[in-house]
Amino acid sequence: MTIRKTRTAAAVGTALFALMLSASPALADGPVGERTEAEEAASFAADRDTILAMAGDYRVRFDMQESTPWREGYEPLERKISGGYESVRVIEDTGNRIVLQHLLVIGSGEDAFVIKHWRQDWEYEPRRILAYAGPNRWVWEEVPERMRTGRWSQTVYQVDDSPRYAGWGQWETTNGIRRWRSNWTQRPLARRDAVRDPVYDMYAAINRHQLTPTGWIHWQDNTKLDLVEGEAQPVVQEYVLNTYDRFDGYDAAPADRYWEATREYWAAVRAQWNAVAEANGGIAIEEEAETGTIISGELLEMGDAILAGELTTAEAIARARSLIGANTLPV
Repeated sequence: MTIRKTRTAAAVGTALFALMLSASPALADGPVGERTEAEEAASFAADRDTILAMAGDYRVRFDMQESTPWREGYEPLERKISGGYESVRVIEDTGNRIVLQHLLVIGSGEDAFVIKHWRQDWEYEPRRILAYAGPNRWVWEEVPERMRTGRWSQTVYQVDDSPRYAGWGQWETTNGIRRWRSNWTQRPLARRDAVRDPVYDMYAAINRHQLTPTGWIHWQDNTKLDLVEGEAQPVVQEYVLNTYDRFDGYDAAPADRYWEATREYWAAVRAQWNAVAEANGGIAIEEEAETGTIISGELLEMGDAILAGELTTAEAIARARSLIGANTLPV
């Protein structure tokens, strides 16, 4: 992603740090109340069941609407609705950690095309999260100790398994509805905004996940922010409702074939990003509007080449490690 204005990294970092302090954790839910050992075990089991229930095959509807302008003279964009078919698979489950991989399926039969989509990692009682800290930077952020008990973090990754955003919150049932709500999180612009040179630079957001009778929803409350001379200024509010309805009317087999062919490759890619984050205190890499980072296109192409038999897994892994190493810096 190319930022519109010229700003110093220090000014941007100061503005974002101030935003993080003002937004978290004061406006998140309070600490989880004391529970007996049996109550804690039952809650943990229910949390896991809820997260695992998000796996499956879905017809997806993405509904995005800017609403309230916070800047005089700004005209909110027209509502945008899109959709498609998405298969969500559990690719890791160690008890306290669950990883869900999303795969978009376009077409069917021999004409089917699979796009590796976003990934969500859930971790129970996390000590830290890999949070967005401004243009081209993700840093380790401590979760306040009093806010860890009974909570889960959700870290969302981009199509190339580089980080996107992270937050933490409690799964609970309110008015008969099971939901997880994040603390305030900072996020880079989504492709829909980044590609059109907008007047804002990032989001401050609350994310909510809730099960429904037919699947689940991901609701986003996004404040779009403009960074002006090191100060974050609100421009407009946006509400995004992503609806996942279970659906067996599309051919999900291509998604499973793609993952079977490429899972070893993507496991190595994930491991390399993790190694870089540990060694460098986070991840610093140049963002790109179309796909997220400047190397995401090549990483995705190698996955397609493995599926087509044009590249061995070992060759792709070696190239991916080199790409990630060459394009990341200490934060």
